[in-house]
Amino acid sequence: MTNNSLKQLTKIKQRFDKYKPLPSGLIKNLDDWFKVELTYTSNAIEGNTLSRKETALVIEKGLTVRGKSIIEHLEAINHSQALTFIKKLAHKKRQDITENDILEIHRLILQKIDDTHAGRYRTIAVRIAGVAGLTLPNPTKVPHLMKQFVKWLHQKNTRHPAKIAADAHLKLVSIHPFVDGDGRTARLLMNLLLIQNNYPPALIRKEDRENYIDSLEKAQTKNNPDDYYHFIYQAIIRSLNIYLETLSPSQQSAKSLPTVEGTPPGLLQIGELAKKTGEQITTVRYWTKEDLLTVKDYTKGGYQLYDHSMITRIKKIRQLQNKKRLKITEIKNYFNPS
Repeated sequence: MTNNSLKQLTKIKQRFDKYKPLPSGLIKNLDDWFKVELTYTSNAIEGNTLSRKETALVIEKGLTVRGKSIIEHLEAINHSQALTFIKKLAHKKRQDITENDILEIHRLILQKIDDTHAGRYRTIAVRIAGVAGLTLPNPTKVPHLMKQFVKWLHQKNTRHPAKIAADAHLKLVSIHPFVDGDGRTARLLMNLLLIQNNYPPALIRKEDRENYIDSLEKAQTKNNPDDYYHFIYQAIIRSLNIYLETLSPSQQSAKSLPTVEGTPPGLLQIGELAKKTGEQITTVRYWTKEDLLTVKDYTKGGYQLYDHSMITRIKKIRQLQNKKRLKITEIKNYFNPS
């Protein structure tokens, strides 16, 4: 199963590579989308209750959400900043990642939440709730184990980049070097290694939390990482398919794309709206972000849904751009005159 997942991942990556170089506008739009999605999902796995929409409001608009704690807001802001940091590190090679880089990722995750422990190794014993039979390293051993971990990162390694990234995640959470934030730090490090090798970040959805934790526990306590590798490879495949859907939605089969459950009758998912109007998904996302398009509803998972009136709106936006040469601000004024 694991080898089949890796072969599938490799084939999809080869198909994705044929589109390179990617348009700069598309890269920016997808980067913005992944920043929200990765922040929402990574924090949700750890118990943050901000929805996908609320996460976007916090990190894109700088708004606060009524009824949500300050800590939940800070977790969204911090993760977004940590993502920006790893993108800056992505120009490095794996062999150039330092122990201080890992500590800085963690510091960003916990800043203003727990400054005492942010960017510092734990000095106390910890346990993972609900995981029986797993003994985490004594805190006195953590500094040495982290030096060994970085030494492993720097070693020549000819294995598949996805395997190396998955191994880094597994090794780091097994050392559990911090009091809190280990999972988020490990996922960010894994995604840094993927981005360095021109892979998209692995997208671990909130609804996959139980399978994710179970596969990690099986790898740690039973020395059987097959389910874990399969899970991570499928997460990377999911991200590759999102890129491919955006690049060429008409060429992708429905079976190869992530599906959105719970779409009410009469409403359109973003891919359907893009297909009906002949626009790129990234364009629809951008116009939505600029408040040119109205989101009618959301699925249970928080995905945006549109009614059919947005088809007419999109055609009008394109007409205003092409025939009247209006800019975004002018189009906004056209639809919402002051």
